[in-house]
Amino acid sequence: MDVPVSELRSHLSHWLAKVRAGDEVVVTERGVPVARLVPLDSTSVLERLTAEGVLSRPRTPKRPFSRPRPTNTSGRLLSDVVTEQRSDDR
Repeated sequence: MDVPVSELRSHLSHWLAKVRAGDEVVVTERGVPVARLVPLDSTSVLERLTAEGVLSRPRTPKRPFSRPRPTNTSGRLLSDVVTEQRSDDR
């Protein structure tokens, strides 16, 4: 349905209610269409893309764990190990 800009300004709440109800409103200026008001899709982008088959849900919902950090099991001070490694690189 078409509505002139002046009518839209005067009765904006009425036209927004129509859009909310699912109607599409084309705004015209001197009989020429200039904009279109359409209802927003309330589903999230991820839900919509999943429904369209563009995305798929993960097979396992859990996030992978990282490997544990290496620890110093030599009994030596870490500063000594780093100093030794730095001197080996030269």
